[in-house]
Formats: sequence, C-alpha cells, structure tokens
Amino acid sequence: MKSKPRVPLWRWLVWMVALIVALVVFYGIFTPFWFALRSTAWIAEYRSRRRR
Repeated sequence: MKSKPRVPLWRWLVWMVALIVALVVFYGIFTPFWFALRSTAWIAEYRSRRRR
C-alpha cells in the first residue's frame, strides 16, 4: 500500500484563507445581524404584550 503524497503548501494556504474569511463573515456579519433581528423581535413582542 502506497503512502499518500504530501499536500502542497498552496492548498494549505488556500484552506487557511478560506477558513479565515468564513470566520470573519460568520462572526463579524451574521452574528450581529442575527442579534439585531432577535432584539427587534423581542422588543416588538414585549410592546405587544404590554398593550393588551
């Protein structure tokens, strides 16, 4: 059985850059957007319950 060939350095670099971009997009953009959306929903729900 042959051993697997080494992974080229450029593939490691592409993987690391893609991972960094994905983390920045997820934690830098999606999380604050989700939190703002949920906060708006919680405030709307609180206001509608208070009016009853």
